[in-house]
Amino acid sequence: MPQSPTHLNRLEEPRLPGWDADPSLPPFRKRAWVEVDLDALENNFRLIRAHLPPSVKWITVLKDDAYGHGAVPAARLAAKCGAAMIAVSNLEEALALRREGIQTPILIFGETHPEEAPCYLEHNLRPSVTTSEAGAWFDREARRRGVRLPVHVKVETGMGRYGVRWTEAIELFRKLRDRPGILLEGVYSHFARSDEADKEFARLQLSRFKETLEAAAREGMRFPLRHICNTGGFLDLPEAHLDAVRVGILHTGVYPSAVCRRLPGLRPAMSVKARVAAIRQMEPGDNVGYGLRYQCPSPRRIAVIPVGYGDGYPRVRNEGWVLIHGRRAPVVGANAMDATMVDVTDIPEARVWGEATLLGKQGEEEITAHDIARWKGTISYEVLVGWRERLPRVYVSGKKNA
Repeated sequence: MPQSPTHLNRLEEPRLPGWDADPSLPPFRKRAWVEVDLDALENNFRLIRAHLPPSVKWITVLKDDAYGHGAVPAARLAAKCGAAMIAVSNLEEALALRREGIQTPILIFGETHPEEAPCYLEHNLRPSVTTSEAGAWFDREARRRGVRLPVHVKVETGMGRYGVRWTEAIELFRKLRDRPGILLEGVYSHFARSDEADKEFARLQLSRFKETLEAAAREGMRFPLRHICNTGGFLDLPEAHLDAVRVGILHTGVYPSAVCRRLPGLRPAMSVKARVAAIRQMEPGDNVGYGLRYQCPSPRRIAVIPVGYGDGYPRVRNEGWVLIHGRRAPVVGANAMDATMVDVTDIPEARVWGEATLLGKQGEEEITAHDIARWKGTISYEVLVGWRERLPRVYVSGKKNA
């Protein structure tokens, strides 16, 4: 992936960063690329902030390179739009942001190895603490430096993943409270099922979390940031907003499910585009693709799109479509690691090196992440993060100073 985003006007030809710097290289037009609309990202960030009261802080989740959209440009826009904190999965993701000058407080969800503790102090990172042993590591390092390290305690309320069990959390709170190098800035949990119509289990988790907080309050312990909401909770469970919400996939313009509340004006930020590499005139009975899974029933015009499952596109067989000249070109046969064949018989304007859209809008038609997830038999999250590095990221904006 490029080290730094390339900002382009929509009318310019996307280019690989650094390509033009080497005069020995021939002129270059990409075969395919992931295009990220920075204006859409900013629009979505502003919508998220606008749908929260001022008293509730917004933590933007930018793990896995901001769901494939580019963590650095997303972090800069999120800070501009009022994000109080960034959350990522691991130390590597956090350090990558710090190296690019991102100064916003960063919370790390994953577990920490003892040897990593100094990095948190050096780079102003918030760890998730789930054991007294981890608290001891951070306390020792913070006292050595003469500071207090803000930490967030993860409480497990039914997800069955990271965290101290809600029935045992109060004892961990007590131990952390007594460590002079630790500042109990936050406590949080995570919904296992907040983006479905049935919210019964989410409300059970919320009840468990509140019981834990009440037990802590009875002992004089109060956390400035109490948070349990992920994107589904932000959209559908306002009673669970508490002091802060963690919003992830929504800033990409993609909803976590079909049943969540909608925010008017939200826009998908990612498109995937490619050049038509070849067009073949096929005769009746000719086969297309591996496994002979498609046989032309009549003379057909078949275009080859130079993208396949090696790029993150689903491995499909006679399913799905791409957009060419604003119309659907159905996928025919079984695609390959590097190529997908589509029928353009009814799109006479289709030409070699013309543009095809695999994800996003073209004219009045649109292919969504949910469409591709259905063809792939997965979820939209995997679609967004699944585009491989050999598809360069190109950042576009209609603003003059993007």
